[in-house]
Amino acid sequence: MNKTDNLTTMSPHPTPPELFTDAAAAVARLEALYAQSTEFLLDKFNETLRSGRPLARFRAFYPEVRITTTSHAKADNRMAFGHVSLPGTYVATITRPDLFRHYLVQQLGHLIRNHGVPVEVGPSTTPMPVHFAVAANPEVNVPQEGVLDFPLRDVFDVPDLATMNDDIVNGTAGANPDGSGHLAPFTAQRVDYSLARLSHYTATNADHFQNHVLFTNYQFYVEEFEMVARRMLGDPSSGYSEFVGPGNASIRGCDDPLESTGKTPQMPSYHLKRPDGQGITLVNIGVGPSNAKTATDHIAVLRPHAWMMVGHCAGLRNSQQLGDFVLAHAYLREDHVLDDDLPVWVPIPALAEIQIALEEAVEEVTQLEGYDLKRIMRTGTVATIDNRNWELRDQSGPVQRLSQSRAIALDMESATIAANGFRFRVPYGTLLCVSDKPLHGELKLPGMATAFYKTQVANHLLIGIRAMERLREMPLERIHSRKLRSFDETAFL
Repeated sequence: MNKTDNLTTMSPHPTPPELFTDAAAAVARLEALYAQSTEFLLDKFNETLRSGRPLARFRAFYPEVRITTTSHAKADNRMAFGHVSLPGTYVATITRPDLFRHYLVQQLGHLIRNHGVPVEVGPSTTPMPVHFAVAANPEVNVPQEGVLDFPLRDVFDVPDLATMNDDIVNGTAGANPDGSGHLAPFTAQRVDYSLARLSHYTATNADHFQNHVLFTNYQFYVEEFEMVARRMLGDPSSGYSEFVGPGNASIRGCDDPLESTGKTPQMPSYHLKRPDGQGITLVNIGVGPSNAKTATDHIAVLRPHAWMMVGHCAGLRNSQQLGDFVLAHAYLREDHVLDDDLPVWVPIPALAEIQIALEEAVEEVTQLEGYDLKRIMRTGTVATIDNRNWELRDQSGPVQRLSQSRAIALDMESATIAANGFRFRVPYGTLLCVSDKPLHGELKLPGMATAFYKTQVANHLLIGIRAMERLREMPLERIHSRKLRSFDETAFL
C-alpha cells in the first residue's frame, strides 16, 4: 500500500517481472497476474457494497508483456507480423489472457523465435477499472453514479479514455511515457471496453465468437444459418460441435430446441462453433453504416482471421436481375462514419485470398464456372451510402458519381466493413445479392421476389460459409496480407 493525497491506496502484493523463453509459460503467468488483480478488486468491491465507503482507495493493475531487442538483424520477412521493425523495448497491456490464450501463445511464440530473446511478464502501471474487473461475474453489477452515497471513482479506478482509444491502430499514437513502443494494436482497457459492448449489442459472450465472421443485413440469413448449423451438427465429420444464439442459448444436437431469449438485441449474433475456435459467426447488423462500424469496432479486438459482408444491395446495371451476386473489388465510400479515422483518400484494396475463396465458393455452390459464371455474378465497385432513401432526393449528383466510379451495386454497409477491416488489419471481403434495381424501376416492394431470387438468397449464405471454410484451410501467414500492414506496425497481429 502507499499514500496518495493523504488517502491510503491498497493494491495486491507487488510481483516482480519475470523473463520467459516459453510462450505458453509466459501466458500462464499473465493469467495468474490478471486473476490476482481481478480477484482483489472484486473482493474489495463486494466489501464496499456491504460496508459502505472505506477509508482507503483500492487499485490493481493490468499485467503487461515486454520485449527488448538490441539487434538490427532481420526477422523472417515473409510474415506480416510476429516481429518488431527496429531495436528497442515494446510493451502491451493484457486483459482476459484466458480468452486470448491461443492468440497470445501464437504471437509471443513468433516474437521469441524471430528475435531470439525472452519476453518479460509483470504488472503494468495501467490501473484496471473496477467495471471491467467484475464484468466476468454476471451476479455483480457496478451501480450507476449517484446510487452509492459516495463517488465510486473516489475509491476505485474507472474507465479512462486516455488508454481506451484507437490511437495505436490508427497510427496516431506516440511512444509510451517510458519511451517504449507498442506491441499490440489495442490496449487492455480498449479491449475490455469492446468485450463489454459486444455482450450488450449481440447478446452473446465474447468467448463464443469464432475466427471467421459473416455480417448480414437481412433476417432471412439468420434463419438459413440455423438450418445449415443443424445440418452440420448432424454430421459428425463436419468438425462443428455447437450452435449458440442470443442469450448464449446453445445446442449440440441437430434436433435440439434453441431457447428463445425474448427481447432481440440490436445486432444479434449466432455462432457455429468448432473446438479450436475456427468456426463461423454470423452477425445481423441490420441496416446502416453506423451499425456496421459499431459491430466491427468491437469484434476487431478479438482478432478474427477474416470477416465478410453477405447482404442485400441495389443493382445499378440494367443487365442485372434480382438474385444476381456482386463480388466487390473496390469501394466508393459515401458512408462518412469512418472519415475521421480513415480518410476517404485511403484506398481499400481487394485481397486476393478472399476474392479467390469467394469466387471458388460461388462456382461450387452454383455449379457454374468461367464465362458461364457471368450469368449470375458481376465483379466491380460497390458504393456504400448513409441515406437509405437517396432515391427521393435529386438523383443527378449521386447517379453521376455512381456512373463515374463504375459502381455496379449500392448498399449501406459493405464499404464500412471493408474500410474497418483495412483499419484494423482484419482481412475482409464482400459478396452481395441484388434485391432491387431502383435506377431501372424495380424497387424493393412486397411480392417482387422471384423463385430464382429466393433460391439465390438461400445459396448466398452457403457461399459465404464455404468461402470461410476455404480460408480456414489456408496458413494464417497467407491470409493476413502485408497489404494491411503499415510502415511502423505492431508485432502482434
